[in-house]
Amino acid sequence: MDETGNDERPSKSARKRELLELQKLAEKMAGLGTAQLVRLGVDADLISLLQQLSEMPSSGSRNRHIKYCVRFMHDEALGETRAYLADRRSQQVGANQDFHRLERLRDRLVQSGDEALAELIDDEPALARQRLRQLVRDAQREVQQGAPAGAGKKLFRFLRDHCS
Repeated sequence: MDETGNDERPSKSARKRELLELQKLAEKMAGLGTAQLVRLGVDADLISLLQQLSEMPSSGSRNRHIKYCVRFMHDEALGETRAYLADRRSQQVGANQDFHRLERLRDRLVQSGDEALAELIDDEPALARQRLRQLVRDAQREVQQGAPAGAGKKLFRFLRDHCS
């Protein structure tokens, strides 16, 4: 307690939130490889506990083991690990956004045809125009016939490989 009589310790709820956050972090760290954990400067004892955790099926014993791992996690030493996991998450989000952008582009090319194709060629002048036109026509024909999406997938792969 300080001079005014206030308790400076965090509340019980705040401590529970911290422990829950550390448990979630332990789960994420268990998904990383040993080499990544070593590079991040994680303690060797914690690495071995996390390896055991990654091999355990979901159960009560796994939950107890996670709580045990938290005892070895020192908050000041986990800053780099948290930053790495956040960066990794943002890269996954960016990759998902790119994937969806390419899906929308493919769908627009198939639906709008020459208009969307002309816009894409203006934006990406280095594209193989003849190949792109053929892929779009094949995908359009496929949609009209109600055939499985083979040509649409080829068009998507072409866009993924050639569009920035």
